[in-house]
Amino acid sequence: MTKPKVFVVVPTTPEITGDNYQRLERAGCELIEGDLSWTEAKGSHESAILDIAQDCDALMARSNRNAPITKAIMQGSETLRIVAKYTIGVDDVEVDAATELGILVTHAPTEANWGGVAEGAITSMLTLLKKVRERDIHVKDGRWREEKLSGVYLGSRHEDDYPGITIGLLGLGRIGSRISDLLRPWGMRILACDPYVPDSKFTDHGVQAVDLQTLLRESDVLSLHVVLTKETWHIIGPEELGMMKPTAVLINTSRGPVVDEGALVKALQDGTIDGAVLDVFEEEPVPADNLLKELGDKVLLSPHMVSGNAGSGLAQGIDWATSSVLDALRGKVPEHIYNPEAIPAWRTRFENVALIP
Repeated sequence: MTKPKVFVVVPTTPEITGDNYQRLERAGCELIEGDLSWTEAKGSHESAILDIAQDCDALMARSNRNAPITKAIMQGSETLRIVAKYTIGVDDVEVDAATELGILVTHAPTEANWGGVAEGAITSMLTLLKKVRERDIHVKDGRWREEKLSGVYLGSRHEDDYPGITIGLLGLGRIGSRISDLLRPWGMRILACDPYVPDSKFTDHGVQAVDLQTLLRESDVLSLHVVLTKETWHIIGPEELGMMKPTAVLINTSRGPVVDEGALVKALQDGTIDGAVLDVFEEEPVPADNLLKELGDKVLLSPHMVSGNAGSGLAQGIDWATSSVLDALRGKVPEHIYNPEAIPAWRTRFENVALIP
């Protein structure tokens, strides 16, 4: 019996992968590793990946915009049954094409990572609104208190009926829900827009459900927590930025292309909004000539590692992806499926069709 082929598109270091490669080999799989240079070398690597992916039964991948899993790659193997991502994001996989082909896409929504994003978003919000950077520089420069260093009081106050600021969440999934839970004791108003979650979720997390226009108009801080799809690409553009308060702050810890970066730069330059926190960018790493770098304290920038905390990273995601691949190769529907719409077609093609014991 021919061994099923598992192609790790971009390999990771042994200390991260642990024994997961060995798990695949012990189960009877042939393991194929791609080229690590694909993570850095820009340009299309589709043809190189396609050459290797032919006749593969499973693909495994971490996030890598330089080596996306395209429809052509998936069509290159008639036996391909799963694309297993190490990460929560799947924007480097043509998910619609996978669904059309009856291929399952799994991802790894590990709490260490999405919980870290929630904490990081709140940390950056406090850093910007409380002027933490500015106060630090001020003291190190030998200066002392000045009115311009006054921060924003976020929560409500009973003695003077101060209602607190309004936090707006675009997306009430795992991250948005955790943020609302963490901020709830502060006594501030929290709004959220998410047409894909049930009404009960807003109630459970103490959040007021609103449409996008209301979210934009009424939020003092707008924090983005959506996946990158055709619908969310540039969901925040010139028109949306123009609807926000001139004192508002935008936080993006989701995916760079969710925001029209050129429009954001202009909005910050002309005072349409007051500030922005960005952990993600339209082009990564950020080019040297990116105008965001010239906006001083109006922006707080981070190198796409808001989830980078002790205990986070790819390790748990690799473990989940490995288990998903093993399940799929045994003809079983795995956990953490991103495109459940593909399950009926997948069952017709692969259910109970075991390639490994």
